[in-house]
Amino acid sequence: MKAELKHINFSYQTNSSKEYHIPLSYQLFGKDLFSAPIILVNHALTGNSDVSGEKGWWKQLIGENQVIDTNKYTVLCFNIPGNGFDDFLIDEYEDFTPSDIANIFLKGLEILNIKKLYAIIGGSLGGGIGWEMLVQHPNLAGIFIPVACDFKTHDWLHAQCLVQKFLLNGNDQPLQKARIHAMLCYRTPQSLNDRFQNRYNQEKQSLESEDWLIYHGNKLNERFSLKSYKLMNHLLMNINAEEMQLEKIEARMHMISVDTDLFFPASEIRMCFEKLKEKKENVFYHEIKSIHGHDAFLMEYEQLNNIIKNIL
Repeated sequence: MKAELKHINFSYQTNSSKEYHIPLSYQLFGKDLFSAPIILVNHALTGNSDVSGEKGWWKQLIGENQVIDTNKYTVLCFNIPGNGFDDFLIDEYEDFTPSDIANIFLKGLEILNIKKLYAIIGGSLGGGIGWEMLVQHPNLAGIFIPVACDFKTHDWLHAQCLVQKFLLNGNDQPLQKARIHAMLCYRTPQSLNDRFQNRYNQEKQSLESEDWLIYHGNKLNERFSLKSYKLMNHLLMNINAEEMQLEKIEARMHMISVDTDLFFPASEIRMCFEKLKEKKENVFYHEIKSIHGHDAFLMEYEQLNNIIKNIL
């Protein structure tokens, strides 16, 4: 059964001093609010609040008798305003930063009267927003699990997002082209080469890998808006939690990287872990082994489940 999409409405002034009416939407899964420990799940770039159930994008992780067990926890997920899942779009997307989204989520928690979270978990962009939330509210959560992300956007990722921005501002199939480029960053050469092995489709007169990329471009274009993609790419491009404040985060931190990730390299996440480990005891590092790169956090569920099971 799909969880009802709920809304909180409030005014918000961005860090760039722009006034917005925010219809913050969210879904709750599992136990009733305040009857069980609350886990906040922050969705990734093209994700949304529908994290569990039949069409849940993280249903292999969240649900009845899953690692994040909805028989045991209350699972809350906000939609990033402007992701379009609730039909709310933002024209001037550069008015917002990940810090703004963190502020908006914190305001949502305040209105819901949630003062303490059992855990925050987020993959990719969602994890980056988690870092921003905890820098602003260090004692908000008992556990923090950022998956395939870091506290900031490093130069390589910024460069890829810049290419995305150029493609998204084009006139000819901008969303499809941006998605095709993104897929090459979400995966690795080995992942594609092993899967397709230069197989050629005689009927279509093209490589199977080309068909796969075009399929993903068209599929996203059918379910996602150009305005939303521009916003999400802009947010991914600008994750920048204040490094000097990270050590003040009180949550037990479990950083999960992917050894072949091209977006958020494991080496960068490991460097963050090692710096924090010098100043804090409750910091831990885990690594998913995969040929698939960044997308492994949406594919390698056996490894991810085993890691998170031992954390929670």
